[in-house]
Amino acid sequence: MSNNDSNKQKKSQQLENERRVENLIDIVENKTRTDRHLEQHSDIGDPDRLDHAKEIQEEREAQIENLKETIVYGDNKKNETGDQISNLKDNYAFAEGYINHNGDNMPDKAFNNLKKKQENRKEQLDLLQ
Repeated sequence: MSNNDSNKQKKSQQLENERRVENLIDIVENKTRTDRHLEQHSDIGDPDRLDHAKEIQEEREAQIENLKETIVYGDNKKNETGDQISNLKDNYAFAEGYINHNGDNMPDKAFNNLKKKQENRKEQLDLLQ
């Protein structure tokens, strides 16, 4: 591998890690906001929606752990390509459903962040497939 190829690979890895960190920050912020909301309003909310919110929180926790491991250990920690593609597809489908059901009621900033994440997921899927 030439020095130029090595530099391109390092730059690509840096950009990927930047996207991962940004994604991690967004997920943690959304999880924290939802945790606070659940603490403050769980007594007045619809139990079915509370269960759905808890499912979303569990998914966010899994995403946080996955991103932390990937950022710290890199993609080579385990053979993640198949798992990563599967997770990306699942997360993409889940988020699309969430947007379709809740998009009209979401704050603009949260809606735009979720749309941006969807674009990033789509890009990652295209790169991995």
